Amino acid sequence: MIEEQKHMRTVRSFVKRAGRTTEGQQKALEDVWPVMGLEVKNGPVVFSEVFGRDAPVVLEIGFGMGDSLLEMASREPDKNYIGIEVHTPGVGRLLSNANDEGLTNIRIYAEDAIEVLAKCIPDNSLDVVQLFFPDPWHKKRHHKRRIVQPDFAQNLRKKLKVGGYFHMATDWENYAEHMMDVMSAAEGYTNKMGEGQYSPQPEWRPVTKFQKRGERLGHGMWDLMFEKTE
Repeated sequence: MIEEQKHMRTVRSFVKRAGRTTEGQQKALEDVWPVMGLEVKNGPVVFSEVFGRDAPVVLEIGFGMGDSLLEMASREPDKNYIGIEVHTPGVGRLLSNANDEGLTNIRIYAEDAIEVLAKCIPDNSLDVVQLFFPDPWHKKRHHKRRIVQPDFAQNLRKKLKVGGYFHMATDWENYAEHMMDVMSAAEGYTNKMGEGQYSPQPEWRPVTKFQKRGERLGHGMWDLMFEKTE
């Protein structure tokens, strides 16, 4: 099933958090993974085969415990959703809840998003890429670990369809500014809201656990949407 991961990068944008897997999550990892799980070792995917239909594809990087991804997939059954997360309890929780709700439009990778993008996602195939509340790596010496970097922006651009877009959200102002700088300078993108402008939180983006925590701490919220133009 989920094999030990071998990461090819020396600088990772995430830390694999420890956490106890509940009995229900473990059962889902054993029983539901064969239906909803995808693995890097199996190489490039054909979405129409994986989902049994042609539909817009939304890919979310780092879905945490999966509640917001579950809500979006349930609310928009006409879209196919692929989630990527390395936190095993979160993977188990999403598998369990998606199975309980009878959802058929979710598939999951439990591996490094950089490897998934490079080895599994076809070019010009994604309608949306979502990155909600990634680790902000707020200390200056750790900024190189932030996932949104110029190379990452171009790797994503290859996977997006023309007209598809990259949607980011964070509660750290400095990271929002970093994202804005990186994406504004990235070739082949345009800011959907206008140059230098952040987006209001769209009503279809659920409020996540990380957002609630940020709000309790008095943090602001920033959404950014950049469309692939070429």
